Amino acid sequence: MSTALMAAPHVAAIDLNQPGTYLHWSIFEISVANLVVIAVMVAIFGAALLLPFPHRNRTLPAAAEPAPGSEPVPGAMGDDADASMWTSRARRFALRTLPPNKLLPDRQPGYVASWVYVFGVATLAALALAIVSGFTIAIGGTDWWHTNPVGHFFNSMHLWSVELFMAFMVIHLWGKFWMAAWRGRRALTWITGVVAFGASIVECFTGYLSQQNFDSQWIATNGKDAFNATGVGAFFNVMNFGQMLLWHVVLVPIILIALVGAHVLLVRVRGVSHPLPATRIGWRDRAARQAASQADAAPWRGRTRRYDILKEGTIATAIALALVLIMAAVLSSPDVPSVSVQSWAKVAPADFLGTAAGELNGTALAASYGPPYNNGTAAVQQVGPINWQKLSGVTQPLNAAQDFVLKPLAILAETNHPVGAALAAYTSATPAQQQKWATAYGTAVTKVKFAGGTPVVPAAGDGPVPAMMAAELTMARSGALDTDLLAQRQFYGTDFTKPLLFIADGQYYAGLAQSMHLTGDQWGVMNETGSYPGQPWLWLYQLWYHVAPFSNSSSVDVWAVYLTGIATLLLLAVPFIPGLRDVPRLIPVHRLIWRGTDSAGDGGDRDAGAQPVGSAAAGQSG
Repeated sequence: MSTALMAAPHVAAIDLNQPGTYLHWSIFEISVANLVVIAVMVAIFGAALLLPFPHRNRTLPAAAEPAPGSEPVPGAMGDDADASMWTSRARRFALRTLPPNKLLPDRQPGYVASWVYVFGVATLAALALAIVSGFTIAIGGTDWWHTNPVGHFFNSMHLWSVELFMAFMVIHLWGKFWMAAWRGRRALTWITGVVAFGASIVECFTGYLSQQNFDSQWIATNGKDAFNATGVGAFFNVMNFGQMLLWHVVLVPIILIALVGAHVLLVRVRGVSHPLPATRIGWRDRAARQAASQADAAPWRGRTRRYDILKEGTIATAIALALVLIMAAVLSSPDVPSVSVQSWAKVAPADFLGTAAGELNGTALAASYGPPYNNGTAAVQQVGPINWQKLSGVTQPLNAAQDFVLKPLAILAETNHPVGAALAAYTSATPAQQQKWATAYGTAVTKVKFAGGTPVVPAAGDGPVPAMMAAELTMARSGALDTDLLAQRQFYGTDFTKPLLFIADGQYYAGLAQSMHLTGDQWGVMNETGSYPGQPWLWLYQLWYHVAPFSNSSSVDVWAVYLTGIATLLLLAVPFIPGLRDVPRLIPVHRLIWRGTDSAGDGGDRDAGAQPVGSAAAGQSG
């Protein structure tokens, strides 16, 4: 790899652009950077379970029921004549469902005295920083962070705020699982949280694709296979930078913010889940289980503690901002330059010529890939009775010989008569003769040598092909071929499908990825260039590529998507699956979360008149 390729445009206090370190165990492989992220997350979660919460015993007596007339009655607003109006009905429903004391509470149940509860607010704080830093990047456009130190700093802030956001969200999800937080008619709260996590992964994925560096290129050219195999690639083109950027900055954020907003509102409506009962309820004791379910859904009537939600949110944001600023300044962010056809042809001209010959004679992968590019079968995958890839059809037509070789040469031939003569000789020949020439050249070019930069190929029955390929190499080295491949698309020229498919067919591209530990057999979907952490939360998807019999299947991409999808559905359906939903009861991690509280969860100094409700009451009755 060239020094220029590995050099980052900005130097950080700690240079993580150096090659990463990786650990192997059985079928698993993980970068030290990702391992550090996971270890830090586990350490934070453990600390949240074990560290005492400040003032955890400072609880208040149970709140009395409000006296009649002490609070505004939602239905009393406006004249009676307005009661049938849609606006009036909507207002009454909103106030009845989410009154101000629920929307901005100043009290929480006494058992909410654990650091585990903090990660919901911390997740929101990190999300806000990611949005703000993303807005700042947008001010300078799509490329200023590659060339401007200020832009690169804000890109670093965006990276680390996203890392914090995903880490806090995963820890929050861990905590809610061990609390069995779906109890008490809170299943929808759990579901919106899991769906928001899925949307966050899509948001991160499209963000990585929008970077316009080597990592984004590699993710795109490899990720396309899974999307294409399931038919999604027909409309979700990961090699179209413009499409991915719009998904990242417009569509997915709207969906994600809506999901997060719905999740937060459901938390406010339903409240936080009560502690699990101290005594285990028998499987056959239906009466006790029903009583526990009713108690879980009932309002909390035990002791409470003061809760300044705005203060907590402000502190969480300030701490997250400080962490992001420090990491952005000290660690910066990765930016290994992307590979272009021009840089490829300059550094590895023999590989370029061999790949171009394969496109011309039809032996390269892109030439016979299959939908959505053409009607080939080389990369068509199927699991089950329906072939989604063929069903989606050809939506991004590609003829490798024409698009990668003949059309660009036709443009050059307009001003270069020798190239025009060679191209005319080739195109006027029969298809059989063309194939014979291209195949002969493809064999001979494996022994190519260069004299002053000019390719010298051993004599073969390859007709005008050597002259055509020499001209193609000249075009590539000048950058004209990159321009021509992009110019085949209209408007903004942000669809890199053709140049990336061409580049991906060569060995040089894969060799670079191998040296940076990004390939599939290196668990590359989780990795980032250099020693930067990548996306360790994608471990489950990557796992299927290393587990038999899926790893040996020609349709492994479809299997990985299906099995990851099934696992995601199981996570969504946890509240409804007997056995799975009872894991938190069987493995009592929740006792660490609610330690120091009695079965009523009020700190052990309960007021004589306060009657516990919720799981505590059910546990006492069961």
